[in-house]
Amino acid sequence: MTDLPPQIRLAQVLLPCGDLAATLRFFTDELGFKVNMIQPADSPSVAVISGHGVTLRLEAAMGAEAEPSPLVLRLLCDRVALPAEPARHLIAPGGTRVELVDARPPLELPEGRQEFVLARLVGEAAWGEGRAGMQYRDLIPGRLGGRFIASHIRIREGGPVPDYVHFHKIRFQMIYCRKGWVRLVYEDQGEPFLLEAGDCVLQPPEIRHRVLEASPGLEVIEIGCPAIHETFADHALALPTPHLLPERRFEGQRFVRHVTASARWISWRSPGFEARDTGIGEATEGLAGVRVVRPLAGKSAQAAGGHGGEFMFLYVLAGALRVQSKGSGEHRLEADDCCVLPRAVAYALEGSGDLEMLEVTLPADLPPAG
Repeated sequence: MTDLPPQIRLAQVLLPCGDLAATLRFFTDELGFKVNMIQPADSPSVAVISGHGVTLRLEAAMGAEAEPSPLVLRLLCDRVALPAEPARHLIAPGGTRVELVDARPPLELPEGRQEFVLARLVGEAAWGEGRAGMQYRDLIPGRLGGRFIASHIRIREGGPVPDYVHFHKIRFQMIYCRKGWVRLVYEDQGEPFLLEAGDCVLQPPEIRHRVLEASPGLEVIEIGCPAIHETFADHALALPTPHLLPERRFEGQRFVRHVTASARWISWRSPGFEARDTGIGEATEGLAGVRVVRPLAGKSAQAAGGHGGEFMFLYVLAGALRVQSKGSGEHRLEADDCCVLPRAVAYALEGSGDLEMLEVTLPADLPPAG
């Protein structure tokens, strides 16, 4: 072990806590620590905070795991300089455990699973407290084996949002404004702007951004892949940045702000429907597509098929949608209900004349079931 330390970048003290939210409030509100990372956003279980020359990693623990345990010191290192296992785990005199870990580990993408998912809006019990005072409703409780997360997020009180400049280590993430408005600012995308009902944005991986202000009763739909991902604070960057770089690529993706007031409707893949495309397919080079779909001329319409893609998510914005698929039966979805249709399963859709639904797919153009 004479070659240690291997270009150590940062040390973290691991602190198990029975009540993560209360512990986080204590360190930030009472002691002045800053949040550097939190995950997952909808129900935090890990937070990294720093202040006064020390970095703490708070991890939620339950039952016996919340009891005092030997101190763990995490040393974040350059990947190329890490020693081979098992030399990355050391025990100091007195029992302190020292872990040498990758400072920038690759994004882990679970293989996931295909299944039919139905989520309905049923009362206040569906909502839980999340990051920055936001309330979350889980639209895919099983997370499709950890591959996808979909959240209905709301902020009841209008005004400034207690957010900070942050970014997500993620493969794909989009936000659709369901109700109200929210003022946002993004790295190299100009001055803050309002995202209003019907608008949406693509948040490329690791783009710095901040939620500034919201109307009373704001609601958004957020979809991300993978389900569990890290959210990092960037306390060194001030937004807005001085440069406007709309064509800048972040991990191969370009920022998109889709404004419904200036959008146009085009044909959808099934006759009888039309779609408002958001441009996310082009901006992600085909990785994902986001559209708002409705029947033509306000008349009820039907569609049938099956897909060979990775993900197909439908969220009813208005009207009603009848969904029938093999193995899952027939279901009537109304406003704020949603479903996931699995790969290689035949389905039939019937939309009322006033139907509008949000469709999110991976890839952007779904291949037929095969």
